[in-house]
Amino acid sequence: MTAQLDEKVEGIYQEVLQRNSGETEFHQAVREVLESLGPVLVKHPEFRERKIIERICEPERQIIFRVPWQDDRGQVHINRGFRVEFNSALGPYKGGLRFHPSVYLGIIKFLGFEQIFKNSLTGMPIGGGKGGSDFDPKGKSDDEIMRFCQSFMTELYRHIGEHTDVPAGDIGVGGREIGYMFGQYKRITNRWEAGVLTGKGLDYGGSLVRTEATGYGATFFVDEMLKVRGQSFEGKTCLVSGSGNVAIYTIEKIHELGGTVVACSDSNGVIHDEKGIDLELVKQLKEVERRRIGDYVEYRTHAHYRAGGNIWAIPCHVAMPSATQNEINGKDAAALVKHGCIAVGEGANMPTTPEGVRVFLEAGIAYGPGKAANAGGVATSALEMQQNACRDAWSFEFTEKRLAEIMKGIHDLCYVTAEEYGTPGNYVNGANIAGFIKVAKAMVSQGLI
Repeated sequence: MTAQLDEKVEGIYQEVLQRNSGETEFHQAVREVLESLGPVLVKHPEFRERKIIERICEPERQIIFRVPWQDDRGQVHINRGFRVEFNSALGPYKGGLRFHPSVYLGIIKFLGFEQIFKNSLTGMPIGGGKGGSDFDPKGKSDDEIMRFCQSFMTELYRHIGEHTDVPAGDIGVGGREIGYMFGQYKRITNRWEAGVLTGKGLDYGGSLVRTEATGYGATFFVDEMLKVRGQSFEGKTCLVSGSGNVAIYTIEKIHELGGTVVACSDSNGVIHDEKGIDLELVKQLKEVERRRIGDYVEYRTHAHYRAGGNIWAIPCHVAMPSATQNEINGKDAAALVKHGCIAVGEGANMPTTPEGVRVFLEAGIAYGPGKAANAGGVATSALEMQQNACRDAWSFEFTEKRLAEIMKGIHDLCYVTAEEYGTPGNYVNGANIAGFIKVAKAMVSQGLI
């Protein structure tokens, strides 16, 4: 059962449904934000008069294009590419590119909408956007991925630039894909414009800590939530879904802070290792050999692999969903609470369904929504943009310190804002309201845009 929307925003939401039919993920993301905004419109009636919410819910630009490419056998394939440039009130559009067969316009719009508020919370001068393709990198050779990325960039290059739109990576897009796209951009434009993409290799303008940033940042955020409650990661049993970039570096930072991650997963199943996940083995399997997580048990025979298993059925103190959207439903959330979970930090974008969020909030556990908890990735992308702009390169230690400061700042802003608007400890309201107000004020200042 969904929460009742304030009458001041109900009509806006109905209009979003009508104008964006069939885009269920986008509807979910919009509703989740609108549920927090009733009190904001009371305090700031000018936002209602200027129709700020209606304007924020409509992207400034939506680009859809054909991506033809050829496989190693000479077969021609056609995929669809997307870039949704959602809101530039705070700076150039900023957000990742996702290559996954599930991608369609509704997914990209949900991600871009979330990105507006996430980027706002970082305090960095970046707007919100997102892009990607329904191309599936799994099982493709390096040459096939290169040809796809070159074809994708042959269209995308027209729409991006360091002062316009700065894409980065996301699911299915890592350093390899960014490298191929950067090379094609440079080839077409005849410009060495390092600031046009982030997540680049360290040899050509990338930033230290960018690879680790989303996972580290989510862990820093949860650590701050625990500190407010007089606790820490020390001695805590933790679950981290996924086994990609975000999950790997979430596990790494949790272990550094004294917690023990006992399970991780991929789309095929779940590994449960009661002695603690062997992170170096996971890195070898996933980052080097590109194998499935089930192969973990070949090397750690005491561990258990559950094909198609549910990681959220395993008891834990801290849960870090770091795979994909809507992976924790109401039943999963209730099981986590029942088994003693005290904190949830979202490393993925919108990984908890509305029913699951409600369970966490009603149970009073520390719940960090993705637009706050996983903002470390885009924050460090903005730091990469700073380094590119001044032709500089920062040390790992300096960049990680900046990331930790940014995540503490996001936590504190959400915490204070939640209290100010009468819902202490509710990081969902805190994140939505704080992120929205900054963007809304900028839009009011800039006139009817």
